[in-house]
Amino acid sequence: MLSAAIHIIQKLRSSGHEALLAGGCVRDRLLGRAPKDFDVATSATPQQVIALFPGALTVGAHFGVVIVRHEQEQIEVATFRTDGSYKDGRHPESVTFSTAKEDAQRRDFTVNGLFYDPIADQIIDYVGGQADMEKQVLRAIGEPSKRFEEDKLRLLRAVRFAATLGFEIDPLTWQAVCEHALAIQSVSAERIRDELIKIFMHPNRVRGFDLLVESGLMAQVLPEILVLKGVEQPPLWHPEGDVFIHTRLMLSLLPAEVSEPLVLSVLLHDIAKPATFTVDETGRIRFNGHDKLGAEMAGVILRRLKFPNDVIEPTQVAVEHHMVFKDVKKMKKSTLKRMMARPTWSDELALHRVDCLGSNGLLDNYEFMQAKAEEFSHEPLIPQPLLNGRDLMALGWQAGKELGIVLTEVQNAQLEGLIATKDEALAWLAKRGHS
Repeated sequence: MLSAAIHIIQKLRSSGHEALLAGGCVRDRLLGRAPKDFDVATSATPQQVIALFPGALTVGAHFGVVIVRHEQEQIEVATFRTDGSYKDGRHPESVTFSTAKEDAQRRDFTVNGLFYDPIADQIIDYVGGQADMEKQVLRAIGEPSKRFEEDKLRLLRAVRFAATLGFEIDPLTWQAVCEHALAIQSVSAERIRDELIKIFMHPNRVRGFDLLVESGLMAQVLPEILVLKGVEQPPLWHPEGDVFIHTRLMLSLLPAEVSEPLVLSVLLHDIAKPATFTVDETGRIRFNGHDKLGAEMAGVILRRLKFPNDVIEPTQVAVEHHMVFKDVKKMKKSTLKRMMARPTWSDELALHRVDCLGSNGLLDNYEFMQAKAEEFSHEPLIPQPLLNGRDLMALGWQAGKELGIVLTEVQNAQLEGLIATKDEALAWLAKRGHS
């Protein structure tokens, strides 16, 4: 991708235009990280860029952005610009094409305001970004409040960059984040969702979690998390403290690489404990039904944030079933196999592991399930059924609910290892009076 960007820069320059690499790719290069993409900033207008690169996509031309294709790569080429007023708190009402120096001033944070000349191998820094990178400080360019008033999403981006880069937030920038936290409500749910996922999918997710809470942003985007504070739990099973502490601790125990449903199920697995909190006649704290209600609440929260169904549904499954692990040693082999055959099983097991480590530390049920996984690994968890509906109807059964129940009983016997052939299945049915 870098070679494609350099080709575009060289072609722009050969036509008399200034052209540089800009933004995140410059920051990542200085940090020794592999950039995800390479953006080009240029003095050429969108029309001039399109003239040089026929077939370029003009979807962002109003803001001076053109997508240029070269050697199967797509490179964003943006004209140096200054922005007009941001009436919607996200996009400028107008743009004026300008210079590299003026373009740098409109960007969000100093570490994102750097340019790089790949031909001369030279950093161009108009905003003090290099010094801030050396000090590992995230600082808004210019007046912090103005930067956040222009684009409210920058409030969440400040948290995301601080967490993913491991930087401290400049005190004045942090003060502005806290003062403007309420304004994040004006940002679309989709954009909030995207930033939250980038925060929670990163290995430094706990830092992001803490910054969201401390800034006041959590109260705006995931207020249900704060309700967990002060909700006491039985000390015998949860010596770590309240539900909020437990949830945060579980986040810290996740591996670096996680799926979206796993990290979301960790955040939301106990979300219904405040609503189900009771103390029985013995004085024991209980949360009866918090797993089922929690799955419903997780669905409401994730739909509010516009998560897709292929993330919502597995998250709900993990939340709904996270309490079943306490009974796995008592379960029939058929029940265990059906549970382990769910497509969400690996995330469910991972959730259980950090649930234990984030509370009493007892991993006996987790280890039991690992042993069962090894025991069952030599054959399919759910093999082909020995009998089907047509087989039973040929014996005189009528289609209906009872037929389905009997087929499930036969398959359970198969999963238990009691029968292994069609003849054995028919004999098993006859012995039980199903003939």
